[in-house]
Amino acid sequence: MGISMAKQSAKEEQNKLNKKAMAINPVVYLQAGVILLLWVIPFVFPSFKLMDVMAKIMIFTLVVASFDLLLGYTGILSFAHGMFFGIGAYSVALILYHSITPMWYHILFAVMISLVISIGLSLMIAFFSLRVKAIFFAMLTLALAEFAHILGVQWTSLTGGEDGISFVLPSIFNFNQSLGTLFNTPINGRLIVYYLILVSVILLFAGLLRFIRSPLGRVLKAIRENEPRTIALGYETFGYQIYAIVFSASVASLGGILFSMWLCYVNPDSVFHTAIMVNILLMVLIGGMGTLYGSMIGAAFLIITENWLPGLLKSIAALTPENIFVRNMADRWQLYFGILFVLVVIFFPKGVIGTIRSIMNLKQQIKFRSQLKDIS
Repeated sequence: MGISMAKQSAKEEQNKLNKKAMAINPVVYLQAGVILLLWVIPFVFPSFKLMDVMAKIMIFTLVVASFDLLLGYTGILSFAHGMFFGIGAYSVALILYHSITPMWYHILFAVMISLVISIGLSLMIAFFSLRVKAIFFAMLTLALAEFAHILGVQWTSLTGGEDGISFVLPSIFNFNQSLGTLFNTPINGRLIVYYLILVSVILLFAGLLRFIRSPLGRVLKAIRENEPRTIALGYETFGYQIYAIVFSASVASLGGILFSMWLCYVNPDSVFHTAIMVNILLMVLIGGMGTLYGSMIGAAFLIITENWLPGLLKSIAALTPENIFVRNMADRWQLYFGILFVLVVIFFPKGVIGTIRSIMNLKQQIKFRSQLKDIS
C-alpha cells in the first residue's frame, strides 16, 4: 500500500515538473510567436513582395527540413532531393494545365500522383544506390538529378522546355477570385494560397519532428553515428535508410506542389536545376545539420539575402552616383552573399542552431561539474 502511494506521489511530482518545464520552455513561445507573425503579416504589412518572401521561406523551410532528415539525421548525402521537389511542382502544373475546367479535387489528384511517383522513384534510388556508400552514392544521385533536368529541358511537349508552363488555380485558390476585404486587406485567391502554405508547412514540419523523435528516428541517428555498431545491435540499417529516403522525398514533393501553386508557373530551370539543390544544401549548412529547426534560419537567410540585398546595395550606390567603382560593386551582390556565408561558417561552424546548442550544452556541463565539486 505504501509502495503504491509512493509511486503515485512520484508520478504526480513528475507531472508537475513536466508542466513547469513546458510553461518555462522558451522554444514553445518562440514557435507560437513565429506562427502568429506569419499569420498576421498579410494584414499588418499588405505588401506582395513581403508575402512572396514569407511564402518562399515557409516552402523552403519544409524542403530543407526534409533534406536535413537525410543528411543531418541519417548521414546520407543525396543530390537527387531537388528532383523530387520538381516532380511535385510539375505534377500539379501539368494536371491543372491540361484540365479543361480545373477543380479543387485536381489538386488532391496531383498530390496523389506526386506521392506515387516520388515514393516509387525514391524506392528505386534506395534499392540500387544504397549498395554503394558515401561519395559514390552522392555521385549517382547527382547524375540522376542532372538527367532529370536535361529531360525536363528537352521534353518540350510535356514540360514546355525553357518556356515552362503557366496555369490557373481552381475555385477559391484562383488569384483573380475576390471574397471581399478584411481590415482593409483584400481576401483573394493569393491570400488563401498563402494560408494554405502556412497550414501545410506547420502540419508537415510537425510530422518531421514526430518522425525524428520516434524510435525509428533514434535508430537513424545511431546509423549516422556508427552504422557497424547499429548493425551489431541487431538493426537492419538498409530498411531504416529506405524509410528515411522515401519519407523525405515525399515531403520534398509536397513542398514542390506548394511552390508551384504559389507561382502558378514552372519550368525546368526553376525546379529541376542543380542550383536548387545547391541552395538547399547551403540552407542546411547555415541553419545547422541535424537540428531541423535550422531549416528556418537557413531558408530565411538565403531568400531574404537574394531578394533584398541587391536593392540595398543599389540604394547605397545611389548615394554616390559619380563613383563608378561603387556602382559596379553594387551589381555584384553574389560577392557580398559569399562573404556573408563565409562569416556564418566562421562564427557558426555547426550552423546557427547547431552552434547555439553546442554552447548551451557546454554551459550545462560546466554547471553540472561545478555542482559535483560543491557536493564533494
